[in-house]
Amino acid sequence: MNTQRLTLLAVMIGMAAGCANEPRSRDIANPNVSGETLALQVCSNCHGATGNSKSPNFPNLAGQQEVYVVAQLSGFKAHSRQDPAGFEYMWGISHNLTDKQIQELAAHFAAEKPERQRIEGKPERIAAGKTIFTGGIPDKGIPPCASCHGPEGNGNATFPRIAGQHADYLVKQLTVFQRTNDRPEGSVMKTVAHELTHENIENVAAYLQAVPNQ
Repeated sequence: MNTQRLTLLAVMIGMAAGCANEPRSRDIANPNVSGETLALQVCSNCHGATGNSKSPNFPNLAGQQEVYVVAQLSGFKAHSRQDPAGFEYMWGISHNLTDKQIQELAAHFAAEKPERQRIEGKPERIAAGKTIFTGGIPDKGIPPCASCHGPEGNGNATFPRIAGQHADYLVKQLTVFQRTNDRPEGSVMKTVAHELTHENIENVAAYLQAVPNQ
């Protein structure tokens, strides 16, 4: 065996040994796997590698508030967030996450840039939703969404970024807040959503999904 072949063999053996020492990237029960690796190898299946989900069934996480993501992952892990999509997809995935992994996952997605999207709603719905977002519905005692989520919908710590979120996902979550107790940490939102009509919900969701493209 010549020198070149011996060198190549040594390199291959070294690479194999290195791979054997690496934690399994998809092993969500392994505390040694970094949150960033989990984000790219596990979370990306639903939320996209950059946190920009292609399916309205799964929320966009790019640019999401770090504190909010930590709270939600902790809620899934503790089984305190019980909305159907939450326990169906997230209870098992979050069960073995360490506090460090949760923090790393939150930091990863908070640092990602939201992508421009195709506008999902009709112009009249977007206009009506903007009125609710910026001014609320005073005669029903409903405050402006902007008062907690910020004038551009980018969120603030425990209040999530909702700008650029899939409209269908926003409708689903507002309905959960309005009609169930499946998200007990969202007591403020339950009060806010209580008097919204389904049309109100669809309008504000259409506006928020379109905000980054306005």
